[in-house]
Order: sequence, then C-alpha cells, then structure tokens
Amino acid sequence: MTNKQQIIDRFLSYVKIDTQSDETSESTPSTEKQWDLANKLKAELETMGMQEVSIDTHAYVMATLPSNVAHDVPVIGFVAHFDTTPDFSGTNVNPQIIENYDGKDIVLNKEKNIILSPEYFDDLLQYEGQTIITTDGTTLLGADDKAGITEIMEAMKHLIEHPEIPHGKIRVCFTPDEEIGRGAHKFDVEKFGAEWAYTMDGSQVGELEFENFNAAGAVVKVSGKSVHPGYAKDKMINSMYIAMDFINSLPRLETPEHTEDRQGFFHLNAIEGDVEETTLHYIIRDHDREHFEARKEMIKDLAAEICSQYERDCVTVEVKDQYYNMREKVEPVMHIVDIAEAAMKKADVTPIIKPIRGGTDGAQLSFKGLPCPNIFAGGHNFHGKYEYVPVESMQKAVEVIVQIAELTAESISKGGSN
Repeated sequence: MTNKQQIIDRFLSYVKIDTQSDETSESTPSTEKQWDLANKLKAELETMGMQEVSIDTHAYVMATLPSNVAHDVPVIGFVAHFDTTPDFSGTNVNPQIIENYDGKDIVLNKEKNIILSPEYFDDLLQYEGQTIITTDGTTLLGADDKAGITEIMEAMKHLIEHPEIPHGKIRVCFTPDEEIGRGAHKFDVEKFGAEWAYTMDGSQVGELEFENFNAAGAVVKVSGKSVHPGYAKDKMINSMYIAMDFINSLPRLETPEHTEDRQGFFHLNAIEGDVEETTLHYIIRDHDREHFEARKEMIKDLAAEICSQYERDCVTVEVKDQYYNMREKVEPVMHIVDIAEAAMKKADVTPIIKPIRGGTDGAQLSFKGLPCPNIFAGGHNFHGKYEYVPVESMQKAVEVIVQIAELTAESISKGGSN
C-alpha cells in the first residue's frame, strides 16, 4: 500500500528532531524544542491537503480529512505524541537501516561494543527478512511515538490520493508531553469533535489494547531526629531506618520485577534522605479498581502502624491518582474495538488483544469523553538505545488505519453500532 522508502524518509525526518520532554518543567509543552516538530507537522498537513489544520498555544496539532461519502458516518480520530522520554537521550539521533535482516546480532556501535542481539531480544526473530531501523547505540530512536505519527500521516496521504476509498470525517491530533503523563491534560476533546479515536502508540505488530493500569503516585515522608552521633543514645531517631521498615513491610513480590499480565504492584522508584528526613517516591498500579483502592489504603495503613510503633507522627503519605483503566469507558462501546480487530484481519495482521502494563493518552482521553483504544505502532524496546522498528510493521499500521476508516464508513451510520 505505502511505498517503503516513502515511509522510511518520513520517519527519519521526524526522529532526527529532538523532542525530549521534561517532567520538571511546568509549561506545556514542557520543552521548547517540541515546537520544532509540531510546526513541521502543521506545515506538512497543510501541504498534504488536510483541512481545518490548527496548532494551539500548547502545541497540540489538529487537522481534518473531510468525509467523502453521502451518508452520515461517526467522526473518528487518530492520535499520536511527538515528545520522547526524558529517560534517555534523544539528541542527535542517528538511525541505522538494516535491510533484509538475517536473524543475527546487529552491531549498533562497534566502538562501544553495543549489540542488539536476538539472544536477548528474541522478538527480533519475528522480523527476519524485513527492513529494521535501529539506533546507533548512543540515543533512543523515537519510534515511540514518531512511528505512530508517520503512520497517521501516511494513511491520511493515502486516503487523499485514493478518493475511491470511502470514509467519514477523520480527525487527527499530535500531542506533546505524553511521556511525562500530560499528553491528554490540555487536549481539547470538544474541539477535536470525534465520537471515538485510536492512539497509534502500541508496540509489536498486532497489538490492540483497551485495558491499562489504574495508576497513582505516592510520596512517603519519614521524619527523624538528628543528634550528634557521639551523644545520640536514646535521643537520635534515624529516619532512614524507619524508611527501611516501611519498604520492607510492603509485599516484596508485588513489585514490577515479579509481576506480569494483570498483576498490580508497588514500585519504589526514588529515595532521598538523611537522618532527619527521608522521602520515598512510589508508583502504585493495578488493573482491578478494587485492588487499586486497596493498595492505596495499604500504604496509608502501613504509615499509621509505623507511627503507632514509634509513638509519634513520623510517617506521612500523600497519594495522588494519575489515571484509570480505560476498560470501563470502552466496554460500553466495544464496537470500536471490533472495528479495529476487523481492520487488522483485513490487513492480514493477527490481533494481539492484551492489557497495557502502563498508561497511554487514550486512558485519560477515555475519561474525558473520548473512548480511545490503543493500536500497535510497531516499535520495540522503547526508551533506550536498543529501540528498533521494522518498516513492514509501520506499513501494516498504515493499512490498518485505512481499513478502520473504510470499515467505519461501510458498517456504521450515525447513531448506530455493530
């Protein structure tokens, strides 16, 4: 469907623009450099022939492909984010193109002996014979989510160039700051005007997701008393020891490294402290809403128990919800998942329907009134130097988007469903 070199050229032009977001910033977008790609996308959408192209004060880029059918069709949307994670450098991305991958080790950086090996990353073996784009071992690639942007752009271009393919009105949006959890915060759902949408932000070919974690962050502050160690007997209270008690009292096997599928966890992701005060930063995750609420209560109850042991208010906990499982918003409109599944099958892609062990813009958007399942963008090993994407997976994603547009126009009229 889509010319392979065309998709490579577009993707490379995006990943070479540094769009790393910054969780310490309070602005939107969180970094000025995200504007570079946002403005480029706006210009390309206009040149392509999309309508109602706009970019707002927070760098959200929106555009419309008008309907080409006479009957009423629900307005659908496609969403992807242009920022890359703060976890790894996105500066001076230098992609490598591996044609006709032979199933063996790929040397990313000979000088630093950085190797992408199927012995460790066995997913590589799915793509033997295909064209794979990798990093040079010094940066991430940015397929998360510039592959998604590439696919949406190529799909819109294809639909414009092939007016014989029936489709209703389609809205697209490219967002900043998804990697720091804010991609949907200033997304104008009313302006977007779609009945439902799909984020093109999944991983391997075939992924289709409409479940994700319920998520919260917890800050645990432990207070002690600092006294000269030579005269500390019966006076010093070391906050770090109390913090250790707190850490060790949570279920040791309910952590990310010991859980999978729908199993939830407590994740201690940062500590800073001294004798006087120690702060623990946790993230709390669970697919089940009741279990999620129970985990938050467990953290609070543990703090109260430790305070009672020390007979002082030495542990305080602040818990803030971050996002919720989109399943409860998508299940009432499951035809939108059925359409995506059917589109994959028409594109000769085997659907892999599974829960996301993380979050997505689609989760927050679903709770803002825009049901939004997640579809594969094709990349692997996000957020690091071993990231790669098969070009054929991006081609399939373009085909799935086109099929979704066509199936929606054929099978649903406004106000109805499958």
